[in-house]
Amino acid sequence: MEAKFCMSCGAALEPRIVDGEERKACTECSYVHWGNYSIGVGALVERDGKYLLVRRAQNPGKGNWTNPGGYIEQLELFNKTIEREVLEEAGVEAVVKQIVAVRDQPRSIHNIYVAFAMEYISGEPTPDNVEVDAAGFFSLEELEGMPVANFTRWLLDVAHNGKSVGLNLDAEPCVPIEGCALFRV
Repeated sequence: MEAKFCMSCGAALEPRIVDGEERKACTECSYVHWGNYSIGVGALVERDGKYLLVRRAQNPGKGNWTNPGGYIEQLELFNKTIEREVLEEAGVEAVVKQIVAVRDQPRSIHNIYVAFAMEYISGEPTPDNVEVDAAGFFSLEELEGMPVANFTRWLLDVAHNGKSVGLNLDAEPCVPIEGCALFRV
């Protein structure tokens, strides 16, 4: 969908060159529509050499096994989003350890997807029976015969064979910045 009105004052937007690109800008105030973006997050929860996966109950991807995940809420830190999504979709409590992968997918709504390695805390996989209809921990061998989404297969390879330590949550930054989650090597 194309933006037509200002998100700040409601006036009409018009094409204007801003920072060398044609963008939609407000005819009344300083608002510039920079584009449409979404930020997704995904979990890689490992327990005893097995990874937590959920089976999609809805399209897109209905019937495929994927890692738990979802989209961030406007006022929610993305590390808290993924902890919430894992609990909602799979009934498992897990906490963020580190960022291990990022997917950049430019399209009509530019999507950024951040994958987190997470530490299993508690709970047995239980589907929410809304977004997912099955959940469980599976070994890589068990997954070979299952309909696993290609992106999830790639993420599992990153989790299992990755050599990087990823970006770790900085729980005690040298300078706290309120309202931010900070990650560092």
